[in-house]
Amino acid sequence: MMTKLTSDVLIQGYLSYLILEKGLSRNTLLAYQRDLKYLVFWLVQPEAFLKSESSKNAACDQDVLLELDVEQLLAFREACFAINLDKRSVARIISALKGFYYWLMDEELIKQNPVSLLPKIRTDRKLPAVLSEEQVESLLDQPDRSDPIQARDGCMLELLYATGLRVSELVGLTAGQISMQQGVVRVTGKGQKERMIPLGEAAQDELCYYLKNIRPALPGFKESETALFPSRKGGAMTRQAFWYRIHKYALEAGLPETLSPHQLRHAFATHLLNHGADLRSLQLLLGHSSVTTTQIYTHVANQRLKELYQEHHPRA
Repeated sequence: MMTKLTSDVLIQGYLSYLILEKGLSRNTLLAYQRDLKYLVFWLVQPEAFLKSESSKNAACDQDVLLELDVEQLLAFREACFAINLDKRSVARIISALKGFYYWLMDEELIKQNPVSLLPKIRTDRKLPAVLSEEQVESLLDQPDRSDPIQARDGCMLELLYATGLRVSELVGLTAGQISMQQGVVRVTGKGQKERMIPLGEAAQDELCYYLKNIRPALPGFKESETALFPSRKGGAMTRQAFWYRIHKYALEAGLPETLSPHQLRHAFATHLLNHGADLRSLQLLLGHSSVTTTQIYTHVANQRLKELYQEHHPRA
């Protein structure tokens, strides 16, 4: 018996495709699922969509996705703005819908992608907040290396700044991904793409000391432990736990309490550009699939040059 193509069945089929073909992370898949269910909820209960935030992921056994047209999409987009979603959030939702409808075309369930007919939303590109080199140094100096837990944290911060890893990549590292002999860390990033990132001298020194003296002394450490940076109970640390740790050191360094691990990735990229790195090399180090994503850091570097000019030029 043929499965009824309800909206839930179609969405699950698309998510399965993203797992098998694209290798997307769990968090990305959840975001796609949420965005698609926003549309379904609006199509089924448009008035409730405008009033309630909590029910937007309700299950739907109806088929409301295959007959969607541009007029409905325009109305849905306006409804998203009506519930106070900003331009970037709405643009992200529309992007998720576009990929979904291209998949429906590939599956020969529709003949045309209605989302491709929508006029684009113009969004102001938000530049990432970047720490100065002095601020990074201050942050890295905060952990007390005589304490095993803080020494672990210090090594994580040093490695994060030295490599530009995503925080999920950092906390997921195993000891086997580090080659001290070659001076590199091997990382599997988004889309299951592997990249090799060189380690600077400071990071190698910190890692060498950590592996020899600190890691075996961590609470709950066992010889069978595979996580490079285990938590107090063993096993890999969560992203949320590391965010809490970096928040602690940021406050001690007098940095904004909103500081996130991702800002060290931004600092890594921007400081490399400031010191002469080329965009293509930076793209490979960051694991960006497109150089367009990496180009935002050139805007950050240019903005810093303007600020320096205004601050120091006698006729600025």
